[in-house]
Amino acid sequence: MKKIEAIIKPFKLDEVKEALQEVGLQGITVTEAKGFGRQKGHTELYRGAEYVVDFLPKVKVEIVLSADLVDKAVEAIRSAAQTGRIGDGKIFVSNIEEAVRIRTGETGTDAI
Repeated sequence: MKKIEAIIKPFKLDEVKEALQEVGLQGITVTEAKGFGRQKGHTELYRGAEYVVDFLPKVKVEIVLSADLVDKAVEAIRSAAQTGRIGDGKIFVSNIEEAVRIRTGETGTDAI
């Protein structure tokens, strides 16, 4: 089993969700987040005063899936979330050793 964590722009969430459903994935977890990468935020003018916005709004999407679906899921996220501009985000893939469904006690891929 693998876990995909994707940090994306908030307005791309619906497109990413639809792309993952087309691949056949059913369950995702979404968390609102703030952060910055190479762009290091930006400056804004408010009532004549300039200030720096360090942390930009992002969305973190987490999916646990079987290893054979990882490539399809990563490509679905990448193509749906891409704008071609700085700050499009990142995708991380890691190993999951075990999963347990609390309600039934199922383990492994049966639990996801």
